[in-house]
Amino acid sequence: MKVNVLSEDSIKRVVFESGVEGRSDVDVDLESSPKLRNKLVELTDDQEQAILVDLANVKYMDSSGIATLVEALQKVGKYGGKLKIANLRQAVRDVFELSRLDKVFEIYPTIEEAKDSF
Repeated sequence: MKVNVLSEDSIKRVVFESGVEGRSDVDVDLESSPKLRNKLVELTDDQEQAILVDLANVKYMDSSGIATLVEALQKVGKYGGKLKIANLRQAVRDVFELSRLDKVFEIYPTIEEAKDSF
């Protein structure tokens, strides 16, 4: 799995790629979540004000992926930035809803709606 950061206006958009040709789906789990964490730590250390995590290619996320996002949300909150999430597939949305984190994170159905909310 690859985690990339795209600069779009004043927003840093975090996107996921499988790294395997012909395959776009990724899992964010114990093995791959450190890659996400490293990117989010870079962004929060730089105190980026607008971070958008695009989960369109994420088909599965376990508790380590969720914990990584919670950690980033806490760090962003400390310096007054915003972290938002968009494009959740139903399986990933279910994880957020079961853990009630859909009430903690700002979650948007599309990138455009998330961008407009900053």
